[in-house]
Amino acid sequence: MKSPSATLLAEVRTFRQNHPDVRYVDLIALDIPGHFYGKRYPVEMLEKVAAGSPLKLPQNAVLLGAQGGLFKIGDYCFNDGDPDANRRLVPGTLKPVSWESQPLGQMLITSDGTAAPIEFEPREVLAKVLERLQHKGIHPVVAFELEFYLFDKKLDNGLPQFARDPLSDDADDQPNLHIERLSRFSEVLDDMAQTAKQQGIDITVITAEIGPGQFEINFGHCDDGLRAADWAALFCRSTRGVALKHGYRASFMAKPYLQFPGSGMHVHVSLYDAAGNNLLAAHQQQPLRHAVAGCLELLPHCMPIFAPNHNALRRLGGTVNAATRASWGFEDRDACVRIPESDPRNLRIEHRLASADANPYLVLAAILAGLEHGLEAKREPITPLNEDRNSGNDFPVEMLDAVRAMQQQPVVRDKLGAEFVDVYCENKRQDHLAFQQEIHAREYRWFL
Repeated sequence: MKSPSATLLAEVRTFRQNHPDVRYVDLIALDIPGHFYGKRYPVEMLEKVAAGSPLKLPQNAVLLGAQGGLFKIGDYCFNDGDPDANRRLVPGTLKPVSWESQPLGQMLITSDGTAAPIEFEPREVLAKVLERLQHKGIHPVVAFELEFYLFDKKLDNGLPQFARDPLSDDADDQPNLHIERLSRFSEVLDDMAQTAKQQGIDITVITAEIGPGQFEINFGHCDDGLRAADWAALFCRSTRGVALKHGYRASFMAKPYLQFPGSGMHVHVSLYDAAGNNLLAAHQQQPLRHAVAGCLELLPHCMPIFAPNHNALRRLGGTVNAATRASWGFEDRDACVRIPESDPRNLRIEHRLASADANPYLVLAAILAGLEHGLEAKREPITPLNEDRNSGNDFPVEMLDAVRAMQQQPVVRDKLGAEFVDVYCENKRQDHLAFQQEIHAREYRWFL
């Protein structure tokens, strides 16, 4: 068996042989708001890192706000000297970048698996949850679904414009689910799909959604939760790049239009034991009910993860299939937690609350924490929507309320890590306050 460094070195050398024109590789990781940060490395230096040379980036890069600024969070950022922290290369993620004007590569990096992981790094938070579940004999299988909008490349005074239909050059301003939209935008969609596959992402179904210029991409079910979240993160990056290459702007913004549906991140999760038995299907599906109850109990306390910004909170309850309360149901898309019809082998939950611009590592970590809590507590869930359309528990829809609910919940602090919860909540609080500092033109119209 090859050592990790030997495997990585072979990966880098194979990449260089297959892509001799690539001179630089972007080493990237996801920060708390869900943006990629990193460094552009000469490919020959990447060989040294793969062979074991240290790879260090500032620890506090993980703490960047939505606009890239640093907030004072405890002693981080301004009282800690801005120290470096070790990162490592994620095997299997070195891929060519096809949407840039010059040949380029990219590769994921992370602090998880290093001697001193960053407790609040999103990938490390998920890695710890998955490791704990594995020690309990629980093996998740995960599939993400992501919705997004296509817009015209040019903004109109900062506002998005409808994507232009390439056949008629008219604005694609009609909400529909027609299959013809897939044909009209096939050139850019096909490029998105092929580019994703080049990145090692297992994408499956492409759907034209209800909103004008809105689409959904489904990913294959994956028995590695970290890899599944990697796919979701990398797909957002490649899709934005491909869209720009074709003269569009792709966005995973949760609610770009008030009058049309928002974009969500739906996550399918099933749980298996080491022998491959579906844990949720045992004992007449009683563990499924317990898992649902745990998800619903923690959901109101994880809202800053599922709806991570002011715009994401706008999506909730306004239009089709966006829940206003923590609810569940069989084959019910109005529920936060939907149980799709399936045979016992594939029995799973579909968590539908998160916005498309949420951090996939943290979304999955929060969902798994809820499932784990439910299996431990063994409580019965509330009545499903199939039996009572008014069933459901309230959750906060204002960011500061949501942050307080998350920071004070002992189970969430235990399952996701107290240090992470404190850092994350303060990051969201500071982002929210910074957002409020700008006076909008509407305020002058109303109050001047």
